[in-house]
This record gives sequence, structure tokens and C-alpha cells, in this order.
Amino acid sequence: MTSRVMLISPAISAALREARFDDDCSLDESGLRLALAAAGSLPAVSTVWVSPTARCRETARALVLDAGSVPGPAGLDAGRWRGATLTEVTEKEPEALAQWLTDPQSAPHGGESVRGLCDRIAHWLDGTAARVTGRTVAVVEPEVVRAATVRALGAPESAFWRIDVPPLTATELSGRAGHWNVRLGRPLGAPHDT
Repeated sequence: MTSRVMLISPAISAALREARFDDDCSLDESGLRLALAAAGSLPAVSTVWVSPTARCRETARALVLDAGSVPGPAGLDAGRWRGATLTEVTEKEPEALAQWLTDPQSAPHGGESVRGLCDRIAHWLDGTAARVTGRTVAVVEPEVVRAATVRALGAPESAFWRIDVPPLTATELSGRAGHWNVRLGRPLGAPHDT
């Protein structure tokens, strides 16, 4: 059976604006306003998943999605870099950051590697396809969208950093475990297939 999974990236927050490793901050005013404006733009769904961060939960609420239905996959564990800006990490640990950005297996921050994230999200995606019928929507962190896209396309993990995931966009996957088609980056509020 074919499954349809729509991954929605959260609205803008201070962490996204500041290129900061997530510290669970809330949406900023403009992000909340844009998410509220996009409410009602999604097709009917049977299951809603929401990552545990504040910005994902707040985006789901603004989009009038039942955010309490099923906990979604968490974003990348950035370890000791959590809350730091990319500039701060570049200044303090340039070699470690360079290693992390070029070696998908490395996790110099003490958190999760890109490979680990991609494997975890592929497992979640395949499990979702096996368990859930109908259309699924998941409001998830941008790195979750990147990881799902990498695994769905069978792309090398080095492609992870080459995928841009703007706020409040939908990436749609259709297919079944191990065999996915991908439609990338439709802004919420744009026409969709039902």
C-alpha cells in the first residue's frame, strides 16, 4: 500500500534567525503570524506527528493540527553545541565543526552524527509507512526533513548539508518503506494535491 507523509518545517524562531543550534526557543512574532496565516492550507490528514521542540509544537498549534496525537521524531542532538551560534562554534572549535560538516559519522559535539540521525529518521519513516494508513503530517525540525530526504532518495549522507529546508514548507513523500518519491519544499498556503 502507498503511504503519504508530509513533513512540515517549523516557522521561524530566534534560533533559526541566529543560526543557533536549537535551544528549544519559541517561535518569534513573525513566525507565529506566518504559521497562523497558513492555517487551513493543508489537506485532510489521518495522523499528525510533532517533534518535541517548542517551535514545532507551536507551529502545529498555529496550523490547527492535533499536536497531541503522536510524538514525532526529535531533531539532531547537538550535544554541547546546543544553544551556541554557528559563529561561536566556528571560533571555539573550528576543526571539530569542519570534521562534523564533512564526515557524516563524526559527532565531536558529543551528540548525534548525521549518519545516526539519517538512520534514526529512516527507521521512523519506514515504521510510519508500515503502521499508518492515509495521509500523515509531521511537523519536524529542518534536519529531520533533510535526513528523510537523503534516505528516501538513497543519496549519500554528504548530501545532507546541500538540502535547504525553508521555514513553513512541506516536503511530501509517497510510497512505502524503502521506496519513496519526494516532492520538495512547497510553501504552505500554495496549492496541493489531495
